[in-house]
Amino acid sequence: MGLLEDMLDNANLSWSDLDGIGVGIGPGNFTGIRISVSAARGIALGLGVPAIGVSNFEAESFGLANAVACLPAPRGQAYVQSFVAHSDPTPTLVDPADRTTLPHVPMKADPNFCGPAAGLIAEAYHSVAAPRSSDVAPIEAIARIAATRLHSSTTPPAPLYVKPPDAAPAREQPPLILP
Repeated sequence: MGLLEDMLDNANLSWSDLDGIGVGIGPGNFTGIRISVSAARGIALGLGVPAIGVSNFEAESFGLANAVACLPAPRGQAYVQSFVAHSDPTPTLVDPADRTTLPHVPMKADPNFCGPAAGLIAEAYHSVAAPRSSDVAPIEAIARIAATRLHSSTTPPAPLYVKPPDAAPAREQPPLILP
């Protein structure tokens, strides 16, 4: 919250100057995404303005045509979402070493692989095109995308999970608490 206050101060703005709150909804760190989405929704509620969720895929591909957004995932995997026509737009967890996990992307469309895992995924597709990046930072892309949705988004943002959490309950019995 201190960082947000500093940002507003540096721009000579106050909370009441905001028309909406844009927030990255993931995928990403499970706890971090939950905290940021909850904070954005709470701030928006307090200010009486909408909260608008933007996926990290959208932010990474902002301004790029035929984008395939590629984000790092645990265990050498990647999250991939294609914005190429005639491809499956469903966000997917892929194993770059297993081509059967890669979503269909028509290579004749000359896709622009973008995002932090773009090189890894472009290589898995045997693409010779160099990975691209948006001309704006992801946080700026989130703000710009949210601004375009300011008066059309009515659904509160929620975390975007591409895979189920891999946490599991403890298997050991809890210690006996003596009276």
